[in-house]
Amino acid sequence: MLNKYSYFQKLGIALDTISFIEQCEQDIKTQFNAIDDIAEFNQLKVLHAMQENRLSDIHFNWNTGYGYDDIGREAVENVYKTVFGTEDAIVRPIIVSGTHALTLMLTGILRPKQRMLSITGRPYDTLEKVIGLSASSALSLMDIGVVYDEVSLNQDGGFDETSIKNAMSLQTDVVYIQRSAGYAWRRGLTIDEISNIIRFVKALAPDCIVMVDNCYGEFLDYQEPTEVGADLMAGSLIKNPGGGLALSGGYIVGKAHLIDQVAGRMTSPGIGKECGLTFGQTRPILQGLFMAPKVVSGALKGAILCSKVYKSLGYQVNPSPNSNRSDIIQAIEFGSADKVIAFCQGIQSASPIDSFVTPEPWAMPGYNSDVIMAAGAFVQGSSIELSADAPIRPPYIAYFQGGLTYEHSKFGVIKSLQTLRDHNLIIMR
Repeated sequence: MLNKYSYFQKLGIALDTISFIEQCEQDIKTQFNAIDDIAEFNQLKVLHAMQENRLSDIHFNWNTGYGYDDIGREAVENVYKTVFGTEDAIVRPIIVSGTHALTLMLTGILRPKQRMLSITGRPYDTLEKVIGLSASSALSLMDIGVVYDEVSLNQDGGFDETSIKNAMSLQTDVVYIQRSAGYAWRRGLTIDEISNIIRFVKALAPDCIVMVDNCYGEFLDYQEPTEVGADLMAGSLIKNPGGGLALSGGYIVGKAHLIDQVAGRMTSPGIGKECGLTFGQTRPILQGLFMAPKVVSGALKGAILCSKVYKSLGYQVNPSPNSNRSDIIQAIEFGSADKVIAFCQGIQSASPIDSFVTPEPWAMPGYNSDVIMAAGAFVQGSSIELSADAPIRPPYIAYFQGGLTYEHSKFGVIKSLQTLRDHNLIIMR
């Protein structure tokens, strides 16, 4: 009789690899109950938003041309603003990535001579050219006279209130928070931490706009940053909230007058949100959102398992297996390019799509070093699906995330370890 171990062997997995990982799994299973509770809460939250906005199959239709009076587009944005507890929302398939959504948020609000203060240190690599921190032929925020400054997080990965207060002694128009670690060796910031720092910032400067990059953070907790005081927030539909079904897109949610300014940047002043086709994508966007709480919980469990496995093998991991998490990303410091590459190749070989492809490092646009990306996904570049990536630079850290099911995320961890063993890069005692 066939069982899962028969299939593991067919897929080239040694039985002692499976045994080791399943022992690690047993050690962390008690953590899964709390994750399931959050997933159930967020499932009800999304369901309530859809019922509250009276969704019907008529909202899955779409029109042409300018997209005037697209009731499906309006329904999607109404559901998003209800889910995230905001006054208004922009949710569009024409937003090409999380970076694009963040760029619209920043360029829609910031004006010449205004000051942006990042209080989570240097933002993710792809925003450096947007801000003007690295050279680009395109117009940056600094090119139009925006003043940029940053404050690093403190040693334990939390907000440095003293340094923030000192930095805000100068005019500060926008405070920027990156919830997830990105390519920094730190943990994601919790909702409680974000809530506390927003109160702190608003006490110093009540009119200061607080923006949050929420990529990889949706549905990790009972609340979102906009529900604890953030004025504006953005993310990607091919990450958590798309549930693996959205084909493309991004969202921006927040206060109505700020969304109006961002909409004027997205299309043009005077047109704003009133135009823009959804190209028949309202159904997968809404169905993906409906599935997202369950999908995110599986990805989170997979990240915890990945952390447990590689920490047990003696590697530095961030977050640790028992940490309070606020994104789905797991970082492992391998210390060598060969191990990082083998790890990512193992993840690729665990994929349902392009499992036969061997990823190699390349000069990816928007990054300052070669990057290897494993992404055998149904939706190209979807990082809520099983994926891994790493900049090829010391100390050689790989970033693992996603999995539409926990079982697939678990298999990605198994295959990554087996690939490292097959290359004689890890010796298991």
